[in-house]
Amino acid sequence: MEQPQSPATTTRPSFLKQTLQEVSQPFIDLVHSSRAIWGINVSYLLEGLTYFGILGLLAIFFNQYIGLNDIHAGQMVGFLTAGITLGMLLLGATVDLIGVRKALIISLVLMMVGRSLLAASPDLGAAEGLWSSAHLIAMFGLLWIVAGYGIYQPACYAAVRKFSSEKTAAMGYAMLYALMNLGGFLPALISPPIRKGIGITGEFWVYVVLTLAGIAVVYWVLSPRTVHDAIAEASRERKEEPPKEERKPLKEQIAFYMKNFPLKDLRFLYFIFILIPVQTLFAHNWLTLPQYCNRAFTGVVSENFEFFVNFGPLLIFILTPAVTALTSHRNTYTMMIIGTAVMASPTFLLAIGPSIYTLMGYLIIMTLGEAMWSARFLQWIAEVAPPRMTGIYMGIGQFPWFLTKVITSLYSGWFLMKYCPEGVSPSETNTETMWLIYGFIAIITPIGLILARNWMAKGFKSRHGETVPDAGM
Repeated sequence: MEQPQSPATTTRPSFLKQTLQEVSQPFIDLVHSSRAIWGINVSYLLEGLTYFGILGLLAIFFNQYIGLNDIHAGQMVGFLTAGITLGMLLLGATVDLIGVRKALIISLVLMMVGRSLLAASPDLGAAEGLWSSAHLIAMFGLLWIVAGYGIYQPACYAAVRKFSSEKTAAMGYAMLYALMNLGGFLPALISPPIRKGIGITGEFWVYVVLTLAGIAVVYWVLSPRTVHDAIAEASRERKEEPPKEERKPLKEQIAFYMKNFPLKDLRFLYFIFILIPVQTLFAHNWLTLPQYCNRAFTGVVSENFEFFVNFGPLLIFILTPAVTALTSHRNTYTMMIIGTAVMASPTFLLAIGPSIYTLMGYLIIMTLGEAMWSARFLQWIAEVAPPRMTGIYMGIGQFPWFLTKVITSLYSGWFLMKYCPEGVSPSETNTETMWLIYGFIAIITPIGLILARNWMAKGFKSRHGETVPDAGM
């Protein structure tokens, strides 16, 4: 008589096989994505490379080429990053009004103009320093980038919503988030040789060319026919009627937006605003981390600071789809608590002192926490939005991120000048105190989420009035 196999010999291989399949499936699905999804993904990858490549060098650019100190340079970085989020709030509805393809092309053209002005500002300006002609031209360039990016990101997330089915939506958002971060890692590889060869302004011109390449991708890959077919196919998979292309009068659309704004829901407001403390760590990735790696270290970290600044995005590309696959059935609110706690905790490692081991530990653990909650949060915003309001909901949901960028940029330069000033030896810095304070700020978010859990559990309402199942509240 055949002996039954023990549970250990049957369950464990099956569990391992299932886990490996769940982790690998997102990457398999990416390869087999539709032409429309590929167009969005490639565009987002190029934009991630361009955006993070400029962002990591922007403060140093304003130091060296425009003649600003750390405080004013940090404020210029904040002008860009906070302005982008404010731009999403003001311009996010553009995609709802003119459609995905036109919105993407217009946004990329605006960003190309802005990046050209930024790269040319030291040569066009007759003088350097605060409010000099070079400074004003650079700011004007940043303003064009703000306008373009304010349209671009809501358009991309609206596209994923339109092009994907219920089955593929979660991973579609996760892959979009992951691919931009993969693009954000690539400057770690290409920036050091380009910067050393042709300088920061020369590298900025390279990113102008990449923006032009992004326009070509959207124009040729996302043809009107491709967009139409992708929306129709997604509607069939959802068993819905394809949305009509009719446009209501602008006055009616504005009235519709005002009526459906989520700002009347105190739980929604608390949910997005309590994220500000932990989101300051995102802002420090470009406001503090480049200067920290460049000034508090010597040798390989200082000479190749771009690699360490952009190491997190590589991990995000790998971890976000895998973590999303493994945790897709977990309660979103619980994942927000766990993810923000994991993200905030390694900041205290940097309070031990400058070390390549604490730096790498911080980058790895922080990125793991980011992968646990960031993409799920963006997905939730897009999914609870009423029809024809995905863009504006993305803008509103990101408003606290705007405040984070503004607030962090106001004090980050002062902290650098006090605890990690330029021109002193690493032994004379006091970065331990700086990161300890930043750690106490970041940990407020998971504590706030835990304290409000029972209140939040009473439920958000979806656009149809029922409790959103995935919100877990």
